[in-house]
Amino acid sequence: MQDRPEDLTDRELAGVLREHWDITDGLRYAPVGFGDHHWTAGERWFVTVVRLAKDDPGAAFDRLCAAMDTAATLAAPFVVAPMPSRSGRSVVRLGDGFAVTVFPKVDGTSGEFGEDPGPEARVAMAELLAELHRADPAGAPPFDPVLGARGELEAALEELDRPWSGGPYSEPARAWLRGHGADAVREVLAAYDEWSARPAGPRVITHGEPHPGNVLRSAGRLLLVDWDTVAVAAPERDLWLALGDDRAAQDVYTRASGHEVSQERLALFRLRWDLDDLSIYVGEFRAPHGDTADLRTAWEGVRGSLARAVSILG
Repeated sequence: MQDRPEDLTDRELAGVLREHWDITDGLRYAPVGFGDHHWTAGERWFVTVVRLAKDDPGAAFDRLCAAMDTAATLAAPFVVAPMPSRSGRSVVRLGDGFAVTVFPKVDGTSGEFGEDPGPEARVAMAELLAELHRADPAGAPPFDPVLGARGELEAALEELDRPWSGGPYSEPARAWLRGHGADAVREVLAAYDEWSARPAGPRVITHGEPHPGNVLRSAGRLLLVDWDTVAVAAPERDLWLALGDDRAAQDVYTRASGHEVSQERLALFRLRWDLDDLSIYVGEFRAPHGDTADLRTAWEGVRGSLARAVSILG
């Protein structure tokens, strides 16, 4: 995230790092990624702070712990796993609203979300994901097909005929959503419900977000970072994002993993991603907000999410 959390100070975070990891290195905010907040601690540590869901922070914390514990137990060379705290935990609570995880700082270069990594990189990711998907899924949290912020989107669809006053993106978001039509969005949600209820095929450990921004090239190796979205799901949860429509890479994955790639499930998880973004950021645009770098990024990205989602209706 580009914007620092206004309700968390470096002093509070430093206290947690000192108490639970014996880390006293100086903190520096790292404006990278989108969704979570990151700091570096000296030259050795990379710190991630997750804002827990307000409606049920305890459940969100438990889910995050299960994901990070899974990453910590994966015996694979491509996993940048969390460092255990003094008590052996992968994640530590910070107040009521945050959770902290510490990773070793790894030198390397990553891509950007949305960029095309090229055919060779997609083949390399096919082989990497095949290895991940062969791992024992015992203990990993299950994937939840329910859209976490769906209620925000459905509430917004009921209020398209009255002004939204949360901030500078409220009225543009209302006009943009209204232009596509409430009925069309509801049809897309119904299509997602119908697709997600179909048999899902094999269940494997999935990373959840293996896009180029979460792939680190280091010393000739590919490494996967950001394991907070780990879940047991159909392989296509990873494949749509890492391989896209590259049939050659998909064939490499099938030979290496033994799993046939379902084009229908690829489309399902692509749609799920867009609906998730749409639901979350419509809620953000309706809530009190300012003109921040992160919201500008969300505004640019989520308009494409809506257009792609509605396009499935033909």
